[in-house]
Amino acid sequence: MEKLLLGLTLIFIVTYLWYVSLVKKRNTALEALSGIDVQLTKRADLVPNILKIAKRFMEHEKSLLTEITELRTQLSHNYNKADPSAVKEHLVQAERLNDKMSTLMVNVENYPELKSDNTMLQAMQTYNEVEAHISAARRFYNSAVSELNTAVEIFPGSIIASMASIKVMPFYEVSEAAKAPVDAAEYL
Repeated sequence: MEKLLLGLTLIFIVTYLWYVSLVKKRNTALEALSGIDVQLTKRADLVPNILKIAKRFMEHEKSLLTEITELRTQLSHNYNKADPSAVKEHLVQAERLNDKMSTLMVNVENYPELKSDNTMLQAMQTYNEVEAHISAARRFYNSAVSELNTAVEIFPGSIIASMASIKVMPFYEVSEAAKAPVDAAEYL
């Protein structure tokens, strides 16, 4: 009887420690996601200023500017951080905005007066700094998600995670446009 009680106690302790580990990993991933959201908010706050400056010079790019505004609005909506599909959609929208902003930055090159505008240069520099911070936050998030997903998917973590409603989270992946090779001839 004593051995049975000791065995059950040991199983309970191991299960509890595994549960604590899963919760810590989930919380680290959520913390990393919050770090991404902070950087995405900084970028979203920059976008209107860049668009205001660009609108003064870029009459032929109105559809791009409108599209960027719409994407920024979509990205600013709240989402359920506990729902992996909502997180994934939020990260996909962030990448769509990034793609359109990259297109805008490339198009700025076609407007010498805009390219030389000090306010635009400063805004572009700040934007690039925020993008670097987003990249760092993405690396931290993906690392935390990797640890969480591995712990959730491997036995006995999979059983404990399902009992505790801890789910795998999506990785923050760059868009296909960002993965495409760059043709230098387009910029010459």
